[in-house]
Amino acid sequence: MSVFTHVTVGTNNLAKARAFYDVTLKEIGLKRVADLDEAGSIWGVDKPSFFVLNPANGNPASIGNGVTVSFEAPNRAAVLAFHAAALANGGVCEGLPGPRSWADNAYAAYARDLDGNKLAVYCFKAE
Repeated sequence: MSVFTHVTVGTNNLAKARAFYDVTLKEIGLKRVADLDEAGSIWGVDKPSFFVLNPANGNPASIGNGVTVSFEAPNRAAVLAFHAAALANGGVCEGLPGPRSWADNAYAAYARDLDGNKLAVYCFKAE
């Protein structure tokens, strides 16, 4: 089991980023697996692994802005527990636990840690 489900980076020019990553990531066996309209794109091998997105807050992408560290959870109960623990310990909610429509069985929650780093936790198991 990997501890990460995916990594996200921000972009200020989605068209150029798509072209760059299509070519570059092809070299290591990744392909574009989904486009999220003008929000961004996703690359992976057999599941989504690397996201390039326009920052959701509308500000320009910068080192860190648009970056999310995402962890894999063994089940949906663990997603709920992770989110609750983050908030109980001073974290800020960035996305309530629930289904995510971009992948089959995706269930996730988002929070920011005490320094403002954006964290996610995902489960891809049907329950």
